Amino acid sequence: MAIFNEWLIFSLILFVIWIIIFIFNKSKKEMLIVSALTMPFGLTEPLFVPAYWSPPSLFNLAANTGFDIESLIFSFAIGGIGSVIYEVIFKSSHKKMNSKEKHHQRHKYHLLSLFSPVIVFLPLFLFTKLNPIYSASLAMFIGGIAAMFCRPDLKKKIVYGGTLFLVLYFLFFIFFNNLYPYAVERFWNLSVLSGILILKVPLEELIFAFTFGMMWSSIYEHIKWYKLIKDE
Repeated sequence: MAIFNEWLIFSLILFVIWIIIFIFNKSKKEMLIVSALTMPFGLTEPLFVPAYWSPPSLFNLAANTGFDIESLIFSFAIGGIGSVIYEVIFKSSHKKMNSKEKHHQRHKYHLLSLFSPVIVFLPLFLFTKLNPIYSASLAMFIGGIAAMFCRPDLKKKIVYGGTLFLVLYFLFFIFFNNLYPYAVERFWNLSVLSGILILKVPLEELIFAFTFGMMWSSIYEHIKWYKLIKDE
């Protein structure tokens, strides 16, 4: 079995994009913190293998255990990218919220908003027959909406963040498909999904990208009580 399998290449290309953004983006602390927080979500891969897809992996871990090293790299990369892609395009900085702003009536739902994706995902996963990719995407979408309700000042970043990450991920996926034109049909479980491909990219991947971008674009500001200010 080749060491550099398709899933590893997929993850490593995203990691290279992460490195490029990290070098040229001033929000390095944000990238590192959010990437570190997102990386453990790679351990949820058994929820998606083989229900959503069956990727090749180092030491054939995905097939044998559901877990794999590639998912940790993937999660690390998209976490950091998703958190700062808005700042990269719109050149923004952070400013700490003052005490009065923190105690606004909306913020009494702060923790509920942050944990809303988990609250939504668990019953969908446990008590419905939805494919886990749909449950995860719906949970992140609700999380993004909840964040906008709690932090309306971040509404633009949440919407634009989802859109920008979607565009970047879509272009990345097209590039990947040019390297491995057989990958989607071979590794994705298309028979239980919508079967809709947009330029050979599964619709579910694009839904995931948009909802992930929505949720993760504001996660740093939401947790750390920061607001965005436009750079001069």
